[in-house]
Amino acid sequence: MSRRLFSKAGQWDELRRTFRWNVPDRFNMADALCDSWARREPEREALRHLHPDGTAEVWTYRRLAEASTRFAHVLAASGVGKGDRVGVLLPQGPAVLVADLAAWRLGAVALPLFTLFGAEALGYRLRDSGARVVVTDDENLDKVMALRPDLPMLRSVLTTGPARSGAAALWDEIERASAAPVRADTRAEDPAVLIYTSGTTGPPKGVLHAHRFLVGHLPSIELQHDFFPQRGDRGWTPADWAWIGGLMDMAVPCLYYGVPLVSRRFRKFDPEAAWDLIAREGVRNLFLPPTALKLMRSVPVPEGVSVRSIASGGESLGAELLEWGRSALGVAINEIYGQTECNLVIGTSARAMDVRPGAMGKAVPGHDVAIIDEGGRPLPAGEVGEIAVRRGDPVMFLEYWQKPEATAQKFLGDWMRTGDLGRVDEDGYFTFVARADDVITSAGYRIGPTEIEECLAGDPDVVMAAAVGVPDPVRTEVVHAFVVLREGAAWSEALEARLIARVRARVSPHVAPRRITPLPGLPMTATGKIMRRALREGATAGQAGDARPRTVSPTRRPIRR
Repeated sequence: MSRRLFSKAGQWDELRRTFRWNVPDRFNMADALCDSWARREPEREALRHLHPDGTAEVWTYRRLAEASTRFAHVLAASGVGKGDRVGVLLPQGPAVLVADLAAWRLGAVALPLFTLFGAEALGYRLRDSGARVVVTDDENLDKVMALRPDLPMLRSVLTTGPARSGAAALWDEIERASAAPVRADTRAEDPAVLIYTSGTTGPPKGVLHAHRFLVGHLPSIELQHDFFPQRGDRGWTPADWAWIGGLMDMAVPCLYYGVPLVSRRFRKFDPEAAWDLIAREGVRNLFLPPTALKLMRSVPVPEGVSVRSIASGGESLGAELLEWGRSALGVAINEIYGQTECNLVIGTSARAMDVRPGAMGKAVPGHDVAIIDEGGRPLPAGEVGEIAVRRGDPVMFLEYWQKPEATAQKFLGDWMRTGDLGRVDEDGYFTFVARADDVITSAGYRIGPTEIEECLAGDPDVVMAAAVGVPDPVRTEVVHAFVVLREGAAWSEALEARLIARVRARVSPHVAPRRITPLPGLPMTATGKIMRRALREGATAGQAGDARPRTVSPTRRPIRR
């Protein structure tokens, strides 16, 4: 299979018309991401890992192939085989790639786990998945060991730190293991990755993906990163590799295309430290969640930054943020749309299309996307319905882990339902309206929060904004907005009135908030999405400030090195 899907630049609609998938029957992600490069260019740089003390460690494809091969033998000795789940509870770094690649070599399933998970969240995922092995670090080992008595399927625990009672030392085990080649002859349809949803609309569900979903990501990656890769490209994302955005929107594509990947753990995201990393390491390609972009906009861009491409997705960016990218960085921020179950299916590419403010782009070549009604029928241009993706897409998930009823409910006829409301115009541009459960019903109107939030965030005193509906005896619901102010801005009744008037004049009087509440930060999921449900519940109870499970503040103390 050729590395590049698009041999030369072209216009989006023409690329869609001529595109054809080429997914081989036999396909293994370990070979595609690592071994194929190790055979051809063994000393090619795969990863540059930045340690907390400021030192850097370079991993070539040869080194990555050898370490992951040895670890595959370690896993096999622990009884891991085809289809077994290998939990990876680690921050960004080489051990994540070694563990993932080793699992795929055996035909096993990599289970990315977020290091900030508490005991309850971690225990749920390990029990539900039936993980056979967990690879973690010294900082998270105690959490795993405390849970182990309740995990009968767990056979082995390894740590990147020194060996402890009940946990072997990862690097020592790798050094002692055989280097004999090992790679399962997997089909493209065989399971490879199990990623749990963030659980914003119910209990987290395990989303099971096949090896082919790597191929399904490639059209979007090439287009959203301006015909990626180009000579001199180097990628980085602050998004944790435990989530599909960090893993599949940057880390894995860099390995596949032979683009050096930078990794560093940020305990708390700091925009100044992020800019410093980008400048010092010569990073040219970024996947930045909207929250990170908004925080980075709040601090000066240092000299030495030379970014070639930025992709962002998860929340609408808004015209002001897009304009900042062009003016401050000289680069178009390309938007991407997808979800854990079916990622990167809509997007923009300033080099391949006319970008329309407010629209999240067109269907990416190879993906068939529509707006459907409650019966699964595609709606005409301009009508609001559910965004849906046609079955059979290479990037689409196999199933929800051990949840056949939930899997069946995700589909309607020929379509996979996203749960997001949107509309598409006559030229094929999709606009996000709201999550189905975020829609505000007021005086007979169905109001999506996105336009309100974008309008509020366009004010110079506002860094981030969120809008929810709260009960009203006359109108069913009214709009209640929350804002995070820039450092130095003071809240007042006059500012609240100005912001309400801004929405009234720029969007519509019927969507203008009845009340706006300032907060030090917004409740966010680990993937950087606003948790409107927490705000809605807090506002209804009259205590929104107490309903924030995790907040992101617009200012952070710089990370000291």
